[in-house]
Amino acid sequence: MLIKHRGHEPAVHETVYVAPTAVLVGNIRIGPKSRVMYGAVLDSEASMITLGECSIVCANSVLRATGAGDAEYPVVVGDHVFISPHATLLGCTVERCSYIATGATVLQGARVQSGAAVAVGAFVHAGALVPEGAFVPPNMVAIGDPMKLYDSSDPVSLAEAVSSVEFARRAFGASAGWDDRLARYTQATEVRSEEFGAHTDDTVVGE
Repeated sequence: MLIKHRGHEPAVHETVYVAPTAVLVGNIRIGPKSRVMYGAVLDSEASMITLGECSIVCANSVLRATGAGDAEYPVVVGDHVFISPHATLLGCTVERCSYIATGATVLQGARVQSGAAVAVGAFVHAGALVPEGAFVPPNMVAIGDPMKLYDSSDPVSLAEAVSSVEFARRAFGASAGWDDRLARYTQATEVRSEEFGAHTDDTVVGE
């Protein structure tokens, strides 16, 4: 399903396959021979999503661009990228010939460089840089530039690293501090409520 959002319609090359239950919303550009499979959602919000040539978005994956205050986070996917089922890409860049495995997540401002792999269940945090040809192992968390890997066996170090990313500020424009979760989550939901409210004017292309 193609949906016009904020005045933009998805632009899909004639050789692209979009499954009947996939949803493409707004300012989206998809290059030749790419495939968007069943249940996938591509949502540009107030930014845009680009998918290069012969890239694959598997079932039930979510690609969502976003804007937070003056910051805009498009989703940019290069050529020959494989995005496995149930992966989540939010406002990030994935360069050519990279592999995003099942259940992996890449957050706002992160960059996965060419030929890198983000394994099953791995998490690339906001602003992180996964270098060219690098491998993020299963269920690990990649943080920072240069990238450092963390896992749940050292929750104190992981929490310190996550707090340094200032994810709420980057993703939502939230100003509340790390320790004030009630304020952070209040700000985050208020921001997304306003952003997602723009969908009330969406229309299905062709209807």
